[in-house]
Amino acid sequence: MKKKIHPNYHKINVQMTDGSKFETMSTWGKEGDTLKLDIDPKSHSAWTGGTQKILDKGRVSKYNKKFVNLRDKKN
Repeated sequence: MKKKIHPNYHKINVQMTDGSKFETMSTWGKEGDTLKLDIDPKSHSAWTGGTQKILDKGRVSKYNKKFVNLRDKKN
């Protein structure tokens, strides 16, 4: 490996949105810095299974309206 081209790999602290902390290795920041998360698996609905908002803005309904005659009609 070439010398002096790789970032410094050191210990940092990570603070979750609920205030809990853990220590990990990273190239982010400096030794001992604290990375405060805005979104994490404890609070984001993608991980917690909370409600999702689906923003359509009429695109699907516009498509359906335009191509209504192309659908197979079941009798």
